[in-house]
Amino acid sequence: MGKKRMRGGHTPRPRGFAGVRPDKRLGQNFLIDEEVIATIIEASGVTEKTLVLEIGPGTGALTLPLAERAGRVIAVDLDQDMIDGLRVKTFGMDNVELIHGDILQTDIKNVTAESLREYGLEELRIIGNLPYYITTPIIMKLLEADTGAKSITVMMQKEVGDRIAAEPGTRASGAITYPVHYWAEVTEITDVPRECFYPVPGVDSVVLRLDLRDRPAVKVRSEEMLMRCVKAGFSMRRKTLLNALSSLDGFDKKTLSEALENAGIDPGRRAESLSLEEFAKLSDSLQEA
Repeated sequence: MGKKRMRGGHTPRPRGFAGVRPDKRLGQNFLIDEEVIATIIEASGVTEKTLVLEIGPGTGALTLPLAERAGRVIAVDLDQDMIDGLRVKTFGMDNVELIHGDILQTDIKNVTAESLREYGLEELRIIGNLPYYITTPIIMKLLEADTGAKSITVMMQKEVGDRIAAEPGTRASGAITYPVHYWAEVTEITDVPRECFYPVPGVDSVVLRLDLRDRPAVKVRSEEMLMRCVKAGFSMRRKTLLNALSSLDGFDKKTLSEALENAGIDPGRRAESLSLEEFAKLSDSLQEA
């Protein structure tokens, strides 16, 4: 599917809950554009055999149409008022489960595996409109949770989304780029102008679909070491790779220099210039050091 650009423009206030206002502390900006909602639902690949885990359902703009298409929807929201309002909106819908909680503290694998078994569903897909201020931790949590999810379709700040979707080894790449591409294939679904939300945020958004790989993109001796190398390399992205990697605990510069040489990587390069395969070679070289 090619990436689309939504038109934006004037949008009405959402049909929310009486007396409930968006909470800035929780990064609440409610999606209110029907075209964007339809695009996300269609791109997510949800069917009647799907268990959907929805992150941050808010006023239910995605929850209700998802419930009409999916076998079951589990929606997790940190805001008790939102959960209470959704209980009213979803009354009588026996395939919707609402959880008041922090997705970063939720045992995703346990919650979803139980529902998959109990309701005889065939796949898990994760969908959400992520708060801008914790997008990266949520993405990493979802990738590392080992849930067996087929895909993750999420909306986020465009700047972060562009970084995630960037090709590893290009100037647009960042620390988040590599773990995402390690575990998933990334498809940009659509750009979403800020006018598609209420209240209107100060930035535009983008919807990405991460299709989880059957096996990681590269083979490494230690995933933990690979992620440590990436994090260290981008901790000082303007520094040379040798200097940036000096933040790795347990390795002196001599060992780091030898590991880079053994991996065939010039120590004067910068992290953003390395491909995922090169980071894998560096990780293995350090694992052997």
